[in-house]
Amino acid sequence: MEFFDTHAHLDQGEFDEDRDDVIARAQAAGVTNIVAVGVTATSSRACVDLASRYEGVYAAVGIQPNYTGEVAVDDWDAIVALARAGDAAERGIVAIGETGLDRYWDHAPWDVQQDYFDRHVRLSQETGLPFIVHLRDCEADILAMLRDARCRGPLVGIMHSYTGTAAGAAESVELGLYVSFAGMVTFKKSDELRRVAATIPDDRILIETDAPYLAPHPRRGRRNEPALVEHTAECLAELRGMTLEDFAAQTTRNAKRLFRLGN
Repeated sequence: MEFFDTHAHLDQGEFDEDRDDVIARAQAAGVTNIVAVGVTATSSRACVDLASRYEGVYAAVGIQPNYTGEVAVDDWDAIVALARAGDAAERGIVAIGETGLDRYWDHAPWDVQQDYFDRHVRLSQETGLPFIVHLRDCEADILAMLRDARCRGPLVGIMHSYTGTAAGAAESVELGLYVSFAGMVTFKKSDELRRVAATIPDDRILIETDAPYLAPHPRRGRRNEPALVEHTAECLAELRGMTLEDFAAQTTRNAKRLFRLGN
């Protein structure tokens, strides 16, 4: 089986002591592709470096909404330069983000978050790279901005670690996005989220770890890592009445199509 972890923060300090082993365990578990996702300009550059060092690791470059209140003068220019580079694909850069909005934490002014979300989506539309959306307690705000953005042109992106409503997921798909689920969908009290996951079209569903966060059951509470994405896949496959093999193949095809990898 081949799994594709579409969202992991492999550059973070939690992996500094055993990053090589983490990648090796992922490969041994059939996780042949991982997107390392940046949250700041520095983090994004680190993810690009990881993509150059590890087979099957790709990079997303962007500034996560909770960090937008502390950007340095040249940080956005650095993200733009990485995304626009003529050799972006050769350097393993496959997406813009993560971006989005967050009303749960009060780390960045709301207008600043909106400004940077708009910048990321415009950069995605300019470059053709899909954008990765962080959404927390602000589904209506996210969807409103995406509706406006689609007036400028097509949207291609991911609702990452989705925890929103079935209606929000349906509109996200209609707007052109994929919907990705992390370990939270496996938690015992996540019945509503599982009901939402059951509604996603086969060709628009993705899996991820969001490592080192959100380790799935039965590893909840420990450090998450890409090798554990199989637990999320097992839960979703059973929910959708599919074999694990078929679901792994489906989500891998979806991810490769989205990130324009292979055939």
